[in-house]
Amino acid sequence: MTRLALAVSALIAANIYAAGTAQADDSPSVPPGTEASASAPVEVDPNDPDLKLPEGATLASPKVLDIKSVVEDQSGDERREDTNSSVKFALQAEVLFGKDSAKLSPDAKARIAAIAEEIKKQNATNVRVFGFTDNLGSSAHGDVLSKQRANAVQVVLSQDLNDASITFEVRGYGEQYPISSNATEEGRKKNRRVEVSFPRSES
Repeated sequence: MTRLALAVSALIAANIYAAGTAQADDSPSVPPGTEASASAPVEVDPNDPDLKLPEGATLASPKVLDIKSVVEDQSGDERREDTNSSVKFALQAEVLFGKDSAKLSPDAKARIAAIAEEIKKQNATNVRVFGFTDNLGSSAHGDVLSKQRANAVQVVLSQDLNDASITFEVRGYGEQYPISSNATEEGRKKNRRVEVSFPRSES
């Protein structure tokens, strides 16, 4: 056989092998550990002394972890946080007040009334009303404005609840405890807020 014939034969053989390899690659892959040759998982001996508590040891009491659920309306004007133990509403200042003002807007009372209904539903007797601002202006001005706004919300809540057994804690934190960056107007808008929080009913 001539060298040319040998070269052609070798080329044909290589193409046939490559075609066979390509066909094998097109088949679906098998997840590791599920191949026919895979061995069964190792059995665990429940009586193994290494799996038992030491003499006299006890397990800690079971407890439910605190899970937080956060819901924010599409506009971002209102945010609700629920945990196993508490409920917190955060209302943006623009929804409640005019610029640099502690006078409630007409729309504010309806939103505060909805929060009052939730307080009644949870049978809460301790309610916190905290005011916050962004970092624009002086820190002293923010402290005063945030407290004035918290006071304004508390007054309406108290009227809606009409329950002398409820204790209010009202504070103004100014620019402390931001929930977003003060580097942008969008972030500052989130930081200008009044939060109302109270314990969740155990029932």
